[in-house]
Amino acid sequence: MGSRTRLVLLFGGRSAEHDVSCVSARHVAAAVDKDRFEVVALGITRDGQWRLAELPAPLPDQLDADGLGVAPAEIFAEPDTVVFPLVHGPMGEDGTIQGLLEVADIPYVGSGVLASAVCMDKSMAKLVCARHGLAQCRYRTASADDRLEAVAQQAIAELGLPLFVKPANMGSSVGVSRATTEFETVKALEAAAQYDQTLIIEEAVTGREIEVSVLGNRDPKASVPGEIVPGAEFYDYADKYLTDGAKLVVPAQISEVAAQEAQRLAVAAYEALRCEGMARVDFLYEPNGRGMLLSEVNTIPGFTPISMYPKLWEASGLPYPQLIETLVDLAIERAERRRQHRRTDR
Repeated sequence: MGSRTRLVLLFGGRSAEHDVSCVSARHVAAAVDKDRFEVVALGITRDGQWRLAELPAPLPDQLDADGLGVAPAEIFAEPDTVVFPLVHGPMGEDGTIQGLLEVADIPYVGSGVLASAVCMDKSMAKLVCARHGLAQCRYRTASADDRLEAVAQQAIAELGLPLFVKPANMGSSVGVSRATTEFETVKALEAAAQYDQTLIIEEAVTGREIEVSVLGNRDPKASVPGEIVPGAEFYDYADKYLTDGAKLVVPAQISEVAAQEAQRLAVAAYEALRCEGMARVDFLYEPNGRGMLLSEVNTIPGFTPISMYPKLWEASGLPYPQLIETLVDLAIERAERRRQHRRTDR
């Protein structure tokens, strides 16, 4: 590599998490070591256009995905380029962007196509994790094409009330609802169906929300656990990004035994789903019940000022700028290893 790595921050996107991505990109851009990295901000507008974004000084609260139109090939063709995908949700976090970068043979931060796709689809991730013996809350899946009144009745009969309903392929709590009656369950299913074809209905777990950041390729490491104390009825989109009402407790005030178990399970889920680079692993913790219940694995966690992923690594001794450098190094290592695997002149 040359004296400076060209780091392309890919952000925006066409999903409902567009704004979250723009905020994440702004803060990564501000934290990057400019002596090591030449930063390029490449935005994807809500209608799928690729635009070069300006990086003014000082940076605004979030980057704007609108700018000078550009073909991705023009950006990716430059030597010594690494892409940092910060596109949350479908058409970014689900293996689509990762597949494009694989075909272009461009190193990129985070998990590959398979892990990205499986983790994005929570129903598939649950199946994989169940196969690996990882404890989860009780749930069932449904299709948006099903008769939702019947789905609601069956879910209540199997799982009781209250229930949580969510789209399988979405993050940042978009489309997630808590339902306490049959009527609310139907409405929650209708709301989730606006975002995805596959719907997930989960039992409501009375427990603590514990999160662990995982970092690495073939030898992943877990951060200290943190805890989310929601400011609302549950940790919803507004609580995460708008009101700042949630309390992030880092490190989580749990026993050393529970903390080590959360770290062990986080790495186990990470490896079972074949994640690389980074992921945030979320649990629901029943201290006097079933213990740590795996909730979900997020392969492109938020990098906003109140995001748990960088906060947990900072508490574990890895500051934000060094975290970004480590992620880039992991991207380069993984790309070189995959190139060796693809060699045809053996």
